Amino acid sequence: MKVYELLEKKRRKQASYFCLLDPDRLTAKQAVQRAAACEENGADGLLVGGSIMINNSFEENLRLISQAVSIPVIIFPGIFNFVSPWADAILLLSVISSRNPQMLIGEQVRAAPQIKHHNLEAIGTGYMIIEGGNSTSVLFMSDSQPIPRTKDDIAVAHALAGQYLGMRCIYMDAGSGAAQPIPDSMISSVRQNISLPLIVGGGIRTPEVAHQKALAGADFIVTGDILERNFDPSLVRAFSDAIHSVSRS
Repeated sequence: MKVYELLEKKRRKQASYFCLLDPDRLTAKQAVQRAAACEENGADGLLVGGSIMINNSFEENLRLISQAVSIPVIIFPGIFNFVSPWADAILLLSVISSRNPQMLIGEQVRAAPQIKHHNLEAIGTGYMIIEGGNSTSVLFMSDSQPIPRTKDDIAVAHALAGQYLGMRCIYMDAGSGAAQPIPDSMISSVRQNISLPLIVGGGIRTPEVAHQKALAGADFIVTGDILERNFDPSLVRAFSDAIHSVSRS
């Protein structure tokens, strides 16, 4: 079964949980241990990527992560040369909240031949950067302005545009290390107006907040920074349990 089909099937039953791993900040041993711990403690999939790579460890750590788990491993590209056969799929992000053509289509064109070469499943994703109360790496690296966190109508219009353009999911992100998560009202407004899977991340630091975002309508909750700073398998389990408690049936 294709990754997208698996995710669609899963999200119709309950809210789901993705752990985000930045391979540039992990040793080989940490990459294997954390990936395995995420799977063992209930994560439904792993997103692998970051805004920038300094240590050039993406390919090797992605290989080790993929070999350590049976849950889907999905590339979350910050830079579009992050294409590798050592993943089950890639989120082919178009930053639809941006007016920077390189983030809308330029980087995707660069990545497309590599995706075809590796026969990698590409999941077209409308990526929306939402104001999170502080400057984040994704804002700086994408040279973008965020959608204001109080403007639910602007978020809805962008998400609808992504759906009408043929995207297969919408990803709303306040960014790694955001001071504040995306407001529940904005998540709910977007959920009520689109039929696509909705991924939400950035600034989610507690299982209670993750639970609220799932209740608001997020199909997939992503945590990254909170686990990166102090990885704790019991916290992964707490996030997983809190998110999975939100049923869609």
